[in-house]
Amino acid sequence: MTLKPLPVDQIIETRAVLKKIASAHRYLAELKGMATAIPNENILISTLTLQEAKDSSEIENIITTQDDLYKSELFAEYIKSLVAKEVGNYAAALQKGFEQVRINRLLTMNHILAIHKELEQNTAGIRKLPGTELTPHKGVLKRAPLKGVLNRMAGFQE
Repeated sequence: MTLKPLPVDQIIETRAVLKKIASAHRYLAELKGMATAIPNENILISTLTLQEAKDSSEIENIITTQDDLYKSELFAEYIKSLVAKEVGNYAAALQKGFEQVRINRLLTMNHILAIHKELEQNTAGIRKLPGTELTPHKGVLKRAPLKGVLNRMAGFQE
């Protein structure tokens, strides 16, 4: 399989797409207005991050129930479910990332390390050993240090 280089050669801003963008913009503005009316918007955000963490974790065969997640949030010292704890860490990391972007309006390498610390519950940081990186312009797998990959994606010089 060969991946085409970005940007794509075809026009993606069709009339139908632009109409959908306008309608999506309207609905997002409506949602933003409703969210500010909620006395504690963190209730909405934390519910969404828990749901996202639960659904994303299922991809990795880490399966839990909403009930276990909410119990582990409320009674953390009594609940010993490792799966619920791992999904809870994922949700906490998402929340940390959301807060970093909301406050700073950008995501730095230090923010990524703080999010990783929240997720893994340790300070190991980004591994220095090579990981697998997909090189889209050649369509082949290439070994590269993960920190270097993140820096290039973010546009930083190494």
